Amino acid sequence: PPAPPPPPAVQLSGTDPRVRDFLKGLSSDADFARWLSAEDLVRRFAASANLIAEGQSPRMPLSFMAPAGAFRVTKRQGRTVTARESHTRYDGVARVISSLDAKTAGQVYQELKPLLDAAHGELAPPGRSLDETLSQAIGRLTRVPVPKAPAELTPRGALFVYADPDLEALGAAEKHLLRMGPENMRKVQAKLTELAAALGLPSPQQARQP
Repeated sequence: PPAPPPPPAVQLSGTDPRVRDFLKGLSSDADFARWLSAEDLVRRFAASANLIAEGQSPRMPLSFMAPAGAFRVTKRQGRTVTARESHTRYDGVARVISSLDAKTAGQVYQELKPLLDAAHGELAPPGRSLDETLSQAIGRLTRVPVPKAPAELTPRGALFVYADPDLEALGAAEKHLLRMGPENMRKVQAKLTELAAALGLPSPQQARQP
């Protein structure tokens, strides 16, 4: 007998209204509503998850989360460190992430899984599932050590880099988290761990690395 026809391809174009309708129940924060006004939400989610899983910067797909103001440094006990106002630029991002309802997120994830899988399949390495990508991405971020003291910076050209070679060796994704400052880091890492459990992902501490 002839083989059954393949299932119809999942269409991603025009899905933003449906996606927003599901996601709006995750948080009542006004900034979260602003984030949802971005276009092509499913592809942005898949792209950012893959970039973070590989240790790369998700700056482009998550451009709507960019903080206001410029990065600043200060001197403390003769050492160059990140100025407090550079950390507080990320207070809003940490607040929104902390406000997400993990239980609702798990339900929404299952509802949108076909769309997310289709978007993920466009750019993920062959053989890696969306669950594996998310677990790997969350594992990277939750394993970033929260500095016990302000990390020293040293100039390199027009930029600043970490004086500690272990911190400087981290990927761009991990460094984004470090720039948020210790307090915001703890908030984000706690919520990511909670979300991983709600989505039914493997423990972030056990996520395999690339």
